[in-house]
Amino acid sequence: MKGAYTNPCFFLAMTVMLAMAAALVQAQGTRVGFYARTCPRAESIVRSTVQSRFRSNPNIAPGLLRMHFHDCFVQGCDASILIDGPNTEKTAPPNRLLRGYEVIDDAKTQLEAACPGVVSCADILALAARDSVFLTRGINWAVPTGRRDGRVSLASDTTILPGFRESIDSQKQKFAAFGLNTQDLVALVGGHTIGTSACQLFSYRLYNFTNGGPDPTINPAFVPQLQALCPQNGDGSRRIDLDTGSGNRFDTSFFANLRNGRGILESDQKLWTDPSTRTFVQRFLGERGSRPLNFNVEFARSMVKMSNIGVKTGTNGEIRRICSAIN
Repeated sequence: MKGAYTNPCFFLAMTVMLAMAAALVQAQGTRVGFYARTCPRAESIVRSTVQSRFRSNPNIAPGLLRMHFHDCFVQGCDASILIDGPNTEKTAPPNRLLRGYEVIDDAKTQLEAACPGVVSCADILALAARDSVFLTRGINWAVPTGRRDGRVSLASDTTILPGFRESIDSQKQKFAAFGLNTQDLVALVGGHTIGTSACQLFSYRLYNFTNGGPDPTINPAFVPQLQALCPQNGDGSRRIDLDTGSGNRFDTSFFANLRNGRGILESDQKLWTDPSTRTFVQRFLGERGSRPLNFNVEFARSMVKMSNIGVKTGTNGEIRRICSAIN
């Protein structure tokens, strides 16, 4: 971790991110350093909490990153995904397997002791997602804060979330509805460089997909490995890395796997088979003949854009004292 702070490229990326963040959120009501006076230790408390939990269970990093994404796409980035109760977002199928709720609760408890009623659950989640990327050797970026928490959480609203069988055209439409372009889509899906998937979400690709065989977009040499991990009629809850060979490190290996026909989710592999998204995969990989893009920097840029979807400020939301319950 220390090396990231002493790397000149890191400081250049941070300069770009700070300038970009300021421009993006000027009209949103959020800003970098929102709690500088009201709760100066807010970000350090969240980071230390995530670090502590990460040391005992590294799986919370991808869980928190996915949780932030799923929160922002439903009702905006307002922590509605954290609310307990029947038929809330947390109970919906796309969210049932998410991990890390206890990390947010832990951070909130500490923040309420230090600065009662000041820091929103929505901001805690945005900061925790950033810290999760950094802890898995990805970039650190400035997170605009000042969100307030939402009061509505409905499982039925989660249908807006992109699915694991979704076409690229459908994914692009869903992202575009929130002001996110095709590059943002590829960058944000690149977050699958960390974390796992349950066999039940992709094993259909391995058996009787077409003409009795596996999905032809899977590298034939990779099929036996996947079938051994997820046998037909086996344990659908078994989890395997989304980025084979590098599931705990935030890097571009995920894109290399897509290029080599080793994507796990059907929707992920389509980033390579669809020409409109393949271009960005190639650029993130720095392939010869393409205009290279720095994945870490562009991921951070897209995260700032996403984290300002539907932000509630002022009287449009509340500051929950307990993240899982509406005040």
